[in-house]
Amino acid sequence: MEVTLNGRMKWLARCVLLLIAGTVHAQTPAPESRLEYLSVDQINQQMDGKQLTAVRLVQHLQHRIAALDKQGPMINAIIELNPDALAMAEAMDRERKAGYIRGPLHGIPVLLKDNIDTSDQMQTSAGSLAMVGTPAAQDAFIVQRLRAAGAVILGKTNLSEWANFRDPGLPSGWSGRGGQTKNPHVLSADPCGSSSGSAAAVAAGFAPLAVGTETAGSIICPASLNGVVGIKPTVGLLSRSGIIPVTHKLDTPGPMARTVREAALLLNAMTGTDPADPIKKPQWLDAVDYTALLRPDALVGQRIGYPAKFDRSGAPMLTDPQFSKALELMQAAGATLIPVELNDPLSEQVEEAFHMGIKHELPRYLATRTGIPAQTLEDLLLLNTPNAEGHNQDTLIAASKVVFDEQTYNKLWQKIQIENAAGIDNWLSTHQLDALVSDVESPAMNVVPLAGYPGIMVPSGIAEDGVPTSVFFYGPRWSEARLLGLAYGYEQVSQARRVPAFKP
Repeated sequence: MEVTLNGRMKWLARCVLLLIAGTVHAQTPAPESRLEYLSVDQINQQMDGKQLTAVRLVQHLQHRIAALDKQGPMINAIIELNPDALAMAEAMDRERKAGYIRGPLHGIPVLLKDNIDTSDQMQTSAGSLAMVGTPAAQDAFIVQRLRAAGAVILGKTNLSEWANFRDPGLPSGWSGRGGQTKNPHVLSADPCGSSSGSAAAVAAGFAPLAVGTETAGSIICPASLNGVVGIKPTVGLLSRSGIIPVTHKLDTPGPMARTVREAALLLNAMTGTDPADPIKKPQWLDAVDYTALLRPDALVGQRIGYPAKFDRSGAPMLTDPQFSKALELMQAAGATLIPVELNDPLSEQVEEAFHMGIKHELPRYLATRTGIPAQTLEDLLLLNTPNAEGHNQDTLIAASKVVFDEQTYNKLWQKIQIENAAGIDNWLSTHQLDALVSDVESPAMNVVPLAGYPGIMVPSGIAEDGVPTSVFFYGPRWSEARLLGLAYGYEQVSQARRVPAFKP
C-alpha cells in the first residue's frame, strides 16, 4: 500500500514546496559561518575574493586539531598530521594567484584514513604498530587523483585497527597506534568503525573533507553516528590500488563530508580508470559529474521504497522519530513512498570469505612495502602481541589458518553477492522504484555492502541522547548520481545536520 497524504501532510507539503521555491539557487546548508565549518563552495568564494588563502585555512585547522583533538575533549580522530601540508597549501596559493585553478578542490584540505598509501613523510599503518617504518613508495590511485585536483593532504585519520578486521571484540575507533577515537557529539558514545576517525574529524571541524574505506559498513556506520554524509560507492567505482585490503570483492574507499554536495565533489575528484584494479567498470562512468543532479526539487516524482515497519504504528516510529519525520519530508517534497520488506539473507560462510580474502590479499599488499616490521601475515601476528593492550587478534589468527582456494573463494563471494543483490533488485523491479531508503536498524545496513551496491548516509537529526540520526539512501549498481540527487533533495528540505556539542 502506498502512503497517502492526510491533512497534516498536505499542510506540510505546502510549507516544503514554498521552502523549495525559495531555495532553488541555494548551496548546501552551513549551520555556522566559522572558518572550520565553511563549505567547499564558501571556501572557494573566499579564496577567489582574496579573503582567505589555503595556507591560512590549513593553519587554522591545525590549531583547531591541536586544541580539540589532542587537548580539551581529546577526540583523537587524527593519527598523524602531514608535515608537507603547509608547503602544499603554499603551492596551491601560488597557482591561484597566477590564475591557474585546478577545480573545486584547489587548496581544499582533505584527511585520509590511515590505510591509504601516501608517498610522503606519513605512515600508512591501518593503525598497527607493526606497520610503522618506511612510508609507502607510491600514492594510492585515489591520492594521485586528489593531488592532481589540487587538494591539500592535511593528514591521516585513526580507525578501528585493520579496518575492524583485527578482532571482533575490538572497540570501535581503537587502534594500537592511534588509541581510541571519540564521538564529538557525545564523547562517551560509540563513534562506530572502522572509518571512525574520518567521520569524527569532519564532524568536529578538523577538515571539510575526509576519505574513509569500507568493506562492510565502515563508512556508513561512522557517518551515521557522527552526523556526517558518507558515500559507500559501488564496489569498483573507485580504485582500491594502494589501500590496505581485506577483500577486493567488497573493499572500497568513499567520501565523507558535512554535506551531500561536498561529498559529490570529492567523489568527482577521486574517480578515474585504474588499470591495476581488478574490477573493470563501464567506461561511461568516467564522464559522470556527480553534482549534476543536485537539485532542491530532486525528490519530485520519485518512487522510493522504505521499511514497511514504519507503515505501522508502534515501536519503530517511537524509537526513531527522526526517520519517520524524514519520510514525511520526502513525501511532502514530492516523492511517492512505497513500503517494502527487505530481508537479510544471512548468507552463510561470510566470515570464511573474509578470512580467505585477508589470507590471499594482505600478503600481496605487504609485498609492495619495504622497511616495515611486518612483511608477512605471520610477522603481523607475532608483532601485534606485545602491543595488544589487552585486545586480541582472533580475526587475523583465523585468516592465517584458513586454507585459500581461489575457485572456492570466487564462488563464495559470487553466491554472497547474488543473494544480497537479489532482494534489492526484486523491489526495484516489482515496484519500479528509483531508489530505497532505510533507517540504521534495518537489514539494508548488511545487505547493501554485501551486494556491493552503493549507499549514501545523510544526517536526519539528533536523538534524545545527543547522538546523531541518519537516513540511508541506496539503489542498484552504478546509481550514485541518482542517489546523490535524492539525498541532496532530502538534505535541502530537512536541514537536519548539527554541529557537535562535545558533550561528556
